[in-house]
Amino acid sequence: MDEGGLETIIKEVKPKLIISALRGPFETLIETHQFLIKLIDRSNCRIIFLSSSNVFDTFQHFPSYEYDKTLSESIYGRFKIKIENDLLRLPTSKFVLARLPMVFGNHSPRIRELDDSIINHEPIEVFPNTIINVNNDIKLSQQIHYIINQQLTGVFHLGSSDLIHHFDFVKLIVQKRYQKRAIYKQVYTTNQMRYLAVLARENKLPNNLLFSYTEVLDDLTLVKKDF
Repeated sequence: MDEGGLETIIKEVKPKLIISALRGPFETLIETHQFLIKLIDRSNCRIIFLSSSNVFDTFQHFPSYEYDKTLSESIYGRFKIKIENDLLRLPTSKFVLARLPMVFGNHSPRIRELDDSIINHEPIEVFPNTIINVNNDIKLSQQIHYIINQQLTGVFHLGSSDLIHHFDFVKLIVQKRYQKRAIYKQVYTTNQMRYLAVLARENKLPNNLLFSYTEVLDDLTLVKKDF
């Protein structure tokens, strides 16, 4: 990371808000966020950090809420927890920590993988024992837009209000988007049902920004594919 270049950009632009959705090597991203947090702490700026339900992936027997303890078995989850903990040292007025479930979109990597699997008649990997909630790019953008406009701060869980098995959700996408039969590779990571879901309880958004997984599905199937 070129800290000098990043600091120069921030000094020139003087942003009031930074939205962090960076991808890359974890060590580099940790250094980048530590640098940003120091700058934000001494300037008139806030940060929205997009985190993940994986910060709770150790807790398999129930969905997770905003102020539940984080604990992860995965490298990705522990990486997100590290940045979350650094952010939480800032004054609450300085940050939004937005935890996301699985996010889909008509042109997202997850949907492109489904497209490729259908075209090439390849198995689609599904997790029958994993219970999730979901979001999509359209609804997530609306939620973040509201958070910015209302100058909200704190911890938010941005996903559907209801839950569904991962396998069932993927099957619904395939049925409605492609109207074809598919080949599935069922992966069992545990013999028990496993939750990987983030639900809102303390910091709920207005009702018009709450939704079910069927509404997420409707946005994903607006573009019908005929292969």
